[in-house]
Amino acid sequence: MAGSKPGVAVVTGAAGGMGSFIARRLHADGHRVLLTDRSSGATDELATALSPDGSTARAMVLDVAHRRSFVDALASCTELWGVPTILVNNAARTESADLMTIDQDAFGAVLSTNVNSIFFGCQVFGEAMAGRGYGRIVNMASLAGQNGGTATGAHYAASKGAILTVTKIFARELASRGVTVNSVAPGPHDLPVVRTTVPPERLDAVIAGIPVGSLGDPSFIADLVALLAAENAGFMTGACVDVNGGLFVR
Repeated sequence: MAGSKPGVAVVTGAAGGMGSFIARRLHADGHRVLLTDRSSGATDELATALSPDGSTARAMVLDVAHRRSFVDALASCTELWGVPTILVNNAARTESADLMTIDQDAFGAVLSTNVNSIFFGCQVFGEAMAGRGYGRIVNMASLAGQNGGTATGAHYAASKGAILTVTKIFARELASRGVTVNSVAPGPHDLPVVRTTVPPERLDAVIAGIPVGSLGDPSFIADLVALLAAENAGFMTGACVDVNGGLFVR
């Protein structure tokens, strides 16, 4: 990609879905990529497919709900390839639930996974990047955090709304030290998580309600992440890029 030179990227939630598209794209751009997820099976397979000898892609277990996991991942990545230049906070817990019956445990589980992942990823990796004077962080938000959610649970929508604020906080904090922090807010995309979260009998109605008349293409999100992670993207920070087929226009 123009404006980008090979670096070291860490992608959370890289086992499948959007994360795998992003990891593949960053690797295709020449970056060494550390693929992380809560379990190692799918990430091991993808890392091996990308780099059979492990020289440019590796897998690691990372539970994004806990700060310590980010500290450990940073240490492992630094030992392997050096301080990361790119972090994509993609991992999230997606659930549908009835608004008035969500209990405290369910609410806390979704919020602690989705918000902790962004906050501590930005905090731990952002500080390390700032120490080197360069970094690109991309946080995956969601249309649900902008319009209150329609197909997902209120706890998911609340967590994604918080991500927009956390992005602004760290963008302001890290800007003077060479680190940009941006977010991407996708609407419904053609991914397994959409087809499992939205009942089949409702999916056609969901698609019919999208102004462009189709689900989004996740490969475009991967292209967009790569653009935000480029070396020449240093003048863009604290922003949220909407990719929602016209469902939320501002």
